[in-house]
Amino acid sequence: MVNQEIPSRKFVETDIVAVAVYTNQALVTRRGAIKLYGTEQELIISQLPETIETESVRVNGKGNLAVRLLGVNVERIYTTESVVARISQLNQQIEELEAQKRQFQAQMDALALQSRFLEGLREKTEEQFSISLARKSISLSETLDLLNFLGSQYTEYAISMEDYKNQQRELDSQLEVLHASLQQIRSPQPSVSFNLTVGIEALGAGEFELEVSYVVNRASWKPLYDIRVDPKNQSVNLIYLAQIVQNTGEDWTNVNLTLSTAKPGSGTLPPKPQPWYIDIPQPLMNRKRVRGFADASMAAQSPNFDVEEENYISEIQELEKEIIQAEVITAEVSQEGNVVTFNLDGSGNIPSDGAPHKTTIFQDDYPCNFGYIAMPRLVSFAYLQANVKNNSQGTLLPGKANIFRERIFVGVSDLQNIVPGEEFKLNLGIDEGLKIERDLVEREVDKKFIGNISKITYGYKLQISNLLDNEAKLELIEQLPVSRNEQIKVRLNRTNPQIQPGEMGILKWNLTLAPQDKQEIYYQFTVEYPPQLTVIGLDV
Repeated sequence: MVNQEIPSRKFVETDIVAVAVYTNQALVTRRGAIKLYGTEQELIISQLPETIETESVRVNGKGNLAVRLLGVNVERIYTTESVVARISQLNQQIEELEAQKRQFQAQMDALALQSRFLEGLREKTEEQFSISLARKSISLSETLDLLNFLGSQYTEYAISMEDYKNQQRELDSQLEVLHASLQQIRSPQPSVSFNLTVGIEALGAGEFELEVSYVVNRASWKPLYDIRVDPKNQSVNLIYLAQIVQNTGEDWTNVNLTLSTAKPGSGTLPPKPQPWYIDIPQPLMNRKRVRGFADASMAAQSPNFDVEEENYISEIQELEKEIIQAEVITAEVSQEGNVVTFNLDGSGNIPSDGAPHKTTIFQDDYPCNFGYIAMPRLVSFAYLQANVKNNSQGTLLPGKANIFRERIFVGVSDLQNIVPGEEFKLNLGIDEGLKIERDLVEREVDKKFIGNISKITYGYKLQISNLLDNEAKLELIEQLPVSRNEQIKVRLNRTNPQIQPGEMGILKWNLTLAPQDKQEIYYQFTVEYPPQLTVIGLDV
């Protein structure tokens, strides 16, 4: 019988069993079982990724025999390997993404066709409506209904178009990563990896499990949210998502995935009313600056709402939108100080491709109270808002939230850091269930010049109609002009219902409208100034 010599060096096959992803790195844990005979002096783990932080390597182990871990050595290895299979895989992924891009383009072409049809409809009816309005064969209310319809359709098409463009941009980002990987693979440069050598002293024979952990770069995660609003049931369903990106050089398959906020080693919004200033013309040297301000003020009041629409679309363009239909996973949430950890046990499947991958942390229903806010001087629509309380055990970290109302995407909101028990507000976009009409019903110029003072009196009437089948609470905001010159005085004469003006000329009414109810608001103010002054900014 020939005695077979047992080598003093053994390669250990290991699998990734756990990954903790941080905001800029990841901690990887590998385990591998091996049978020892007592003669081994070194255990070798090969093909560790180039992104490893060599100083972070730690080893441990357990078994049914005594083993002493003597030391660890990390060695850089250069290899040239066959890449045919990987090139085929990348080409297939590229073809699939390009097919998705073509589908999105077809949907965008259909939207463009609908938009052109709507534009043609507007051009054909514009002159007819103007003539009918002049002859008083149609009312101003019917004209406003048409304007509101056209405005809402244009907004819906714009949001849908930007949605498809954002999805195309995300596909372009993924394609860029895949093409870069394909180019890198085809280059003749050898690949770089690390071999890990663990010096051991085995006191006998038996089974031993080696555990290795190390930190890798090119890995990160950030929170995202899908929020679906159910006004009928007075609740919102919040889906807490994690977008994970990793290009570490090794795939994470069926691992215990943990997400942590620790750092080891390291238009939906309603318009905001601005002060309504009035002043006298400035000297010639400052006229250009004043004109710029006046133009911006006029743009904010324009029926086309170019400023608001532009701001809204810019918010949509920042959206990283991808509707995820994923199996709901309940994460184990823990928090120590400012560090929040989510343990997604056994649910991690993140390939090393540099593309964003989304996984669900948890989802829950949150009770809420709905209300409306409107600023008719700027926009003749009411905006729906929800006051929500975080009744979960987890902190909602800062991130983008896709807002859906009755399965319709309405825009994006930014969530701040929201701890358990804290209340927060969601802006849910325009709701046409409230109709608002604002009319200048009084403009009187006092020509008596009593005390050498000119006076102009303005009166406004607003009619709010609740077209909904449920009660609506509305915060309605109007504003008075604010004088920048001590010779110009602005006085609020009366309001109905009666209120007191706030800072910077803000008038605010809190209304409750029953279903199918109507309410009227009236206010009057006077602007006084010396007759020799020319007042600018009073275009109302």
